[in-house]
Amino acid sequence: MLCKERNLQNYKNIAKKLYKQGLLHEALNFYKKAYNKTKDLDLLIDIAYIYDELGEISSAKKTYEHILKIDPGEERAYYGLAIIYDNKRDYHKAIEYYKKAIYINPNYTKAYFFLANIYDLKGDKKKAIENYKKVISLNSRDFWSYVNLSAIYEEIEQYEKAINMLEESLKIDPDNYIAIFNKGVVLGKLGKVKESIACYKLSIQKNKHYSYSYLNLAIIYKNRGFYKEAINIITEGIKNNSDMGFLYYNRACFYVHINKLNEAVKDLKSAINLYKGFAKYAEKDHELNPIKGLKEYKELINISLLNKK
Repeated sequence: MLCKERNLQNYKNIAKKLYKQGLLHEALNFYKKAYNKTKDLDLLIDIAYIYDELGEISSAKKTYEHILKIDPGEERAYYGLAIIYDNKRDYHKAIEYYKKAIYINPNYTKAYFFLANIYDLKGDKKKAIENYKKVISLNSRDFWSYVNLSAIYEEIEQYEKAINMLEESLKIDPDNYIAIFNKGVVLGKLGKVKESIACYKLSIQKNKHYSYSYLNLAIIYKNRGFYKEAINIITEGIKNNSDMGFLYYNRACFYVHINKLNEAVKDLKSAINLYKGFAKYAEKDHELNPIKGLKEYKELINISLLNKK
């Protein structure tokens, strides 16, 4: 008996180690070996979870359903099924299973969180807010609930509430560039330009590879007529994010304002090389009118639109 228990624990330990190493198939085999020795539902949950991670959705679904036949009150199985349907964008089914998990375990924070996300996607902001608030009531340090809640408040133009949520998130993770960036966006909408600029600069400092910080910061300067400063910011952004076509596109627009038309065409070409859709977009963009008479522009657009066909 002692030997059997030792083998079981060895299987569990090996499975966990293999999982941490990213060797999912190997981990799955050892979890199965462990389950065959004990029929422990916790192990079956692990097996279903790995099936899901491996993209073997049918096997994951069958495993969760088998768990519920053994124990209809296993909230983790309902949650696992909800995740499967959520990923398939079958939100009706996902909501049903998230709610079943919550009914069994009213403190199931992950279920509330993803339920809130679905309601947000479906446009039911009231229910989304309710569920994110429920997560926060259960775990006051849930960073992403504050961030997501702030995004909803921003969307419905309750900017002060959005700022409050972001400030709460930054108490948890003061260095998070996404929260800092989002705060810059909301401060801009409140007309607090200096504070917004400071947030974008700090966001860049925390993560120089987040291209939207450069874009938003540059646009502030561009809108105030400081085109050279805007170009310098975008140029720094391109240096650190050379595969972001929209940075080249916006720099092209900025160059037009200081009459550097050849540079504008070059940037537009770089943008289109990264994303063909910019060619069609440029044709409708009045800001680029000053370069549309250039031979180089016409050739670029004609070739791009022809290639797209």
